[in-house]
Formats: sequence, C-alpha cells, structure tokens
Amino acid sequence: MTIMAIAGFDLDAFIGATLAEDLGDRGDITSAAVIPAAARFAGVMDSRDDIVVAGLPIAEAFFRALDPDARIEPLVADGDRASAGTDLMRIAGSAGALLTAERSALNTVQHLSGIATMTRAYVDRIAGTGATLLDTRKTIPGLRLLEKYATRMGGATNHRMGLWDAAMIKDNHVAVAGGVGEAVRRAAAAGIARIIVEVDRLDQIDPALAAGATHLLLDNMDVPTLRRAVALVADRVPTEASGGVRLDTIRAIAETGVTYISVGRLTQSAPAADIGLDFSATT
Repeated sequence: MTIMAIAGFDLDAFIGATLAEDLGDRGDITSAAVIPAAARFAGVMDSRDDIVVAGLPIAEAFFRALDPDARIEPLVADGDRASAGTDLMRIAGSAGALLTAERSALNTVQHLSGIATMTRAYVDRIAGTGATLLDTRKTIPGLRLLEKYATRMGGATNHRMGLWDAAMIKDNHVAVAGGVGEAVRRAAAAGIARIIVEVDRLDQIDPALAAGATHLLLDNMDVPTLRRAVALVADRVPTEASGGVRLDTIRAIAETGVTYISVGRLTQSAPAADIGLDFSATT
C-alpha cells in the first residue's frame, strides 16, 4: 500500500506525536512485561460494521514506525465500501511492536472510517438532485486535514480548509461592520476574490450580491424559504444551504435547487466505526 499524501499533512509528525502520547516516558509496560522480545504474531484487521474505509495507509504507517519489516497486506482501499465481517488488512511481524501500535492505528481508522461512512450516507441520499455535499470547519483541532480527507473518501467536497482561503462573512461580522452590504464591500475592497456571505433573511440577498458576494450561505432556512431564496438569487452566484441539516431532511433541501449543502456533523459527531484487530497466530 502506498502511504497517502495529503497536502499540508505531515504524516511522520502525526505518527510520532500520537505514539509519544501513548507511550509516555515509560513505553508500553504491558508488552514489555508480557511479550517475549522475539515473539512474532500474525493478525487481521476487520470491520464489524458496514463502512466506507478511510485511514488504512495511516494504520500501516503506525505499524511500520515500530516494525519497519512488518508484512502488511491491504485487502481493501480507502474509499471502498466494506460490509460487516470484511477483512481490511493482514499484518505480521514483531508481536511487541504490533501490539504497541495497535490502539493508535485502530483509533485513526475507526475515526476516519466513521466520518467517511456518515458522509457516504448523506451523499447517497441526495444522489440525482444536482446538489453537492460540503464539509465544514467543525473539526477536531489538529485533525482537520485528516477529517477532510475522510469526507472526500465518503464522496463529499471540501469546503474551506481554514480562515485563509476565502472570506466567510457571518452574522457577527455583519453586526460589527454595520450591515451585510458594508461587510461585503470591505471584503471586496481588501481584494478578496472569494466572498461567502451568510444570510438568514431574504432581504439580505440583494444587498449582499450588489456589494460583491460571490457565494451565498442560506443559513437555517426552511424548505419553502430556501426555494424562494434560490429563485431570488437566480443563478447569479452559487447557493449553499446550511444549519441543522439531517439525513432525514437533506433530500428535501437538495430538491430546492441549492448548489451546495454543508453539514457540520460529518466531522463534528460521526460515530467511530467498529473495527478490530485480532491476532490469530504465531509466525
């Protein structure tokens, strides 16, 4: 398996920091006490849930960090659907090293696969509507690049990666600036090319567009209001529905004609996938 490359993500630093957190100053005292130094084991990582896989190359990196000579055979790829009971990866090598890396590897794959799985459910629900699912910046600090990678594996499109890649004018910006139009004009005057403006009332749409908004975020609008908003915008800029979107409501939202739907819960509250690693034999 080729270790993945994610722009801006330092895999070695992540592996090192995660293992250091787990090992502390004393290391894996359980494995050191219980496992003979020469012991070797083989095992299988498998899924106990129906999932979309994400993070297997990182799991491989954890195992190789502690046993560079480990034999690792991926059986699926990131982005694949895997039914409950599917074997994801076979590994063999130093028993002590594999057991020490186990929790860090599993935590990562469980978390990222959970995100990818929830994302795919939302993507499937709006299939055929023309709307695109977006993630948000509601991510665990320090894990944004990984979590947004997982949403891509589930079929979503990344929205802003941070505060630096587009202006996002929200209600507090508007309050301080003195109005939607004034806030947008200031962003345009600063030379910002992408100006996303959150509006929660229909009467904010025309002032935002007149001042130079390039994308409208329609915040917490019900379905009838979203339809009216899309009609008012009339394809002048992309529209994005956001706020309180759930799996049981996203289809109706998509059918209003919005360009995008952003869902914070993809990264904020996706449950971890049930994935285990069972050591099955000595080698």
